[in-house]
Amino acid sequence: MSTPTSTYRLQVRPSLTLADAAGLADYLTELGVDAVYLSPILTATQGSDHGYDTTDPTTIDPARGGEEGWRELLRACRANRLQVVVDIVPNHLGISAPAENPAWWDVLRRGRDSAYADWFDIDWERAPILVPILGDDGLDAVEIRDGEVRYHEHRFPLAPGSWQEGDEMAEVLGRQHYRLAHWRTGDDQLNYRRFFTVTTLAGVRQEDPAVFDATHERVLRWVSEDGVAGLRIDHPDGLTDPGGYLTRLRAATGADTWIVAEKILEPGERLPREWPIAGTTGYDAMTEVNQVFVDPDAEAGFTEFYREVVGDARDFAAHVLQGKERAATQLLTAELDRLVSLVPGSDVGREQVRRALVALTAHFPVYRSYLPIGQDHLDAAVTAARAADPDLAPVLDALLPTLSDPESELCRRFQQFTGAVMAKGVEDTAYYRYSRFIALNEVGGDPGRFGLRLDDFHAAQEERQRSAPESMTALSTHDTKRGEDVRARLAVLSEVGELARDWLRTFIDAADLPDRAFASLLGQTFAGVGPIERDRMHAYAEKAMREASTATSWTDQDADFEAAVHTAVDRVYDDPDLNDALRRLLSQIEQPGWSNALGQKLVQLTMAGVPDVYQGTELWDDSLVDPDNRRRVDFDERRGLLELSEPPVVDDTGRAKFWLVRHALRLRRSRPDLFTGYRPITSEGPAARHLLGFDRGGAISLATRFPYALSASDHGWNDTTVELPGAVVDVLTGSRYEGRTPVSDIFHHYPVALLTLLD
Repeated sequence: MSTPTSTYRLQVRPSLTLADAAGLADYLTELGVDAVYLSPILTATQGSDHGYDTTDPTTIDPARGGEEGWRELLRACRANRLQVVVDIVPNHLGISAPAENPAWWDVLRRGRDSAYADWFDIDWERAPILVPILGDDGLDAVEIRDGEVRYHEHRFPLAPGSWQEGDEMAEVLGRQHYRLAHWRTGDDQLNYRRFFTVTTLAGVRQEDPAVFDATHERVLRWVSEDGVAGLRIDHPDGLTDPGGYLTRLRAATGADTWIVAEKILEPGERLPREWPIAGTTGYDAMTEVNQVFVDPDAEAGFTEFYREVVGDARDFAAHVLQGKERAATQLLTAELDRLVSLVPGSDVGREQVRRALVALTAHFPVYRSYLPIGQDHLDAAVTAARAADPDLAPVLDALLPTLSDPESELCRRFQQFTGAVMAKGVEDTAYYRYSRFIALNEVGGDPGRFGLRLDDFHAAQEERQRSAPESMTALSTHDTKRGEDVRARLAVLSEVGELARDWLRTFIDAADLPDRAFASLLGQTFAGVGPIERDRMHAYAEKAMREASTATSWTDQDADFEAAVHTAVDRVYDDPDLNDALRRLLSQIEQPGWSNALGQKLVQLTMAGVPDVYQGTELWDDSLVDPDNRRRVDFDERRGLLELSEPPVVDDTGRAKFWLVRHALRLRRSRPDLFTGYRPITSEGPAARHLLGFDRGGAISLATRFPYALSASDHGWNDTTVELPGAVVDVLTGSRYEGRTPVSDIFHHYPVALLTLLD
């Protein structure tokens, strides 16, 4: 086994089983892929479309193909010389249907005496286990049937000997190791750790070696017996000790297994060097690639527009602070209360302790620390919280020693808490509220930074080559807020300036929503995807407005506001003037958007790291947030494109992107020796800022930046030239060049080039 040269992510589900994936092995090999990268395949909740709600970690999901499908996939991969990488979910198990989860069912039945009681992160001092499942009909709809507690379609076990004929329902329920409660009580009364705010995903205690062994037995056999080359670790930040978990996993899998973790790095943050893994799943790389195609010089205009037309004078940092405070105090109340209860008794009042913990969490600069790693982040949060509210200084000083002690339960749980607050308060709140320029509002992104200059991009890539050359890189995932080509087109808005702002002003005024920032988000979304299928846009608008939670939310819908939003969406399709205004904008940004899409794809596929291609994105992709980005992929269409023998033109078919992906992947697989270093390639001439280039050690990537502004200038590339390190050939077109060459010659067919030295 070896580190893959590339991966291709497949969303395995009932509609794309392991057997179906096996049937794609030959296509992926022909595309140039080195490893098939599977979403979670262990048994999940029945009907689950994503697989992150594993119910039985010891078996492969029958709905996803089961053991037979797994064997078929392995045979197909071996026959086609494909490696296999699998996504695993150690942080939590799905409990929405207790009867489907043998371990959880037994815990509900036997309580602390269950053999599985130590699997789950339950606060047994606050037993019984809260089950927030009831609707407004409450206990009146609960019955005992077939030896089980039933509530509509929900089933729960009876503790041994807890029910006899004739017993009152209240008495029977009072004898159980769980307590049925209204669904709204989950956020503030839950007594087990969950995944973010999802009460149907119960946290698992991987810090216990026995629990690790029991929940990883099947996974480890994938590596030791089935030859699985790599593992993708979902959400390690939720674990008590992520570093300890990864160290144990490395010891169990051996030195040759390629392991990457879904770790979101904030600007300037580095993956702990102590973690024995190859790197992250690529959101940090995605941010660098996204940002370098956004023009930093456009920031002032968009900021002024946002403040004056949208009416939001707050910067992104203010939205982050507000979003995190909301997440800590409203969405994760139960977790906050547990932290407060762990603070040693003192003269400081509990309300002051609560305020201090919220302030520390809101000001925490990264997702979490891994003490003693990250003490500087905790210290920075203390300093910022003290500055924001000097009255909290005494309680902050009193808390700091315990919060700095990795052996204290308060410290351990606080580290888990800050990550959940960051995810819910920033990605799932602030990103939907702050709409200055939504191309930047991506998982792992930095909406407060408007674009990335070439020198900064190259510096980041040189560091990536030094410190994480085998980390995964990505442009789209199952979690991205917008597909890669949507972001590519949105990046053009930074170039067209007033043209973009004219459309936004027109749409915002026509939408007539009380939340103008949300109207701005919708207007930019239409610019990014165009008038896609109406039902898709309505589904996106519903999710986005409920995530933003300014006027409506998932738990408390405002029917009038939601109706107004849907009316605004329909207006784009039905109002000829508004539809025409959108199409005029799209006519200007479509082709530059294609240029950006090709450029960022080439950069991601050839930069330092292991590039992943998310399913279907070898053609243009207009996906929005999940579940839209998990739609069915037409692999028959893509298989047919393997017959292409000449470089296709850049048009709305996306064939040019397919051509680029295939040639870049095949080059990385056949000539890995060409991708072992990093050296910036610069150009000379009036359009020098428009060329992004680098040499990976024999493979040279060149891409166009800011294509709209380039085409709108008087001279285009004009006399801009690039010095090539000898005689080269463009693997995309077959054209040959040598020495100092006009950039316009190199880009005669495509706005990108992938060059290799001629022998």
